[in-house]
Amino acid sequence: MGANERRRAILEVLCQRKQDTMKNLANEFHVSLRTICYDIDELTRNYPIVTIRGKYKGGVKIADGYRLDRKYLNLEQRHLLKRLSKTLSGKDRNIMESILRDFTLKEASEADPGC
Repeated sequence: MGANERRRAILEVLCQRKQDTMKNLANEFHVSLRTICYDIDELTRNYPIVTIRGKYKGGVKIADGYRLDRKYLNLEQRHLLKRLSKTLSGKDRNIMESILRDFTLKEASEADPGC
């Protein structure tokens, strides 16, 4: 399994489990802990994944509600739509707010960037 295939598989595992430890992922994918750290670092550049420090609750977490088969607004898109929604009223404003609600990913809490 190449690095890209492994990273995709890690992402799929995190989407199913929501959170796991680096050690467990390294064992599951038969790579070193350092390799998993590199993989997670690379994945955090494009996906809402964070590392959480802690002896018992530490590990890798994907943002609540994130799914691979869905598109999400990036920060710039979200800010633009929020600004535009302020100029709308009635039904149009309700539609804009529903778009923001449906396509905005909840921010992951307790984030600790890096490995």
